Amino acid sequence: MISLALLLFLIMDPFGNLIVVNTILAGIPSQRRKWVILREAGIATGILLAAVFVGGPLLNVLGLEEHALRLAGGIVLFLIALGMLFPSRRVIDEESTDSPLIVPIAMPLIAGPSAISMVILFSEKQPLLEVSSAVLIASAASAILLVASPFIFSFLGHRGAVALERLMGMILIMLSVQMILDGMDAYFLSRA
Repeated sequence: MISLALLLFLIMDPFGNLIVVNTILAGIPSQRRKWVILREAGIATGILLAAVFVGGPLLNVLGLEEHALRLAGGIVLFLIALGMLFPSRRVIDEESTDSPLIVPIAMPLIAGPSAISMVILFSEKQPLLEVSSAVLIASAASAILLVASPFIFSFLGHRGAVALERLMGMILIMLSVQMILDGMDAYFLSRA
């Protein structure tokens, strides 16, 4: 369960999200900012828990096999990780003064496609209680980190945050390649 929670935490990429969340919530007062982050983390947790319980049956209804999800999740994770290693300019709606609701913090920043696909994959192989617990642990850790983002960002500075994001990107590239290889392996074994 701890290894699954750690993997999910890495895929959620709260270190990479520090800069984005700081930018999105820049005009929001400190106390309200904490509640916005906690609300968004709660919504993201709900999305991931829904994926735990509904994701597998939904794949079955759609006729999708596990290796297809593993390959697709690996490709999406690879693209996200590439974006972390080689970031382009992120476009954020600067005219909006309201706090975000669901998009972009809850989804896709916290509960992105890679996190959702990983949760579905693990819910097919692991006990649902274990996967649900891992989701709760990873979401709580991510929320704590995002709530503390002003302190972390001031401690690390912009360059430190960017360096940490790139390190996480490298780790996620390795994880995504492993997911793709596992998906290909499962595909070829199912066809043999």
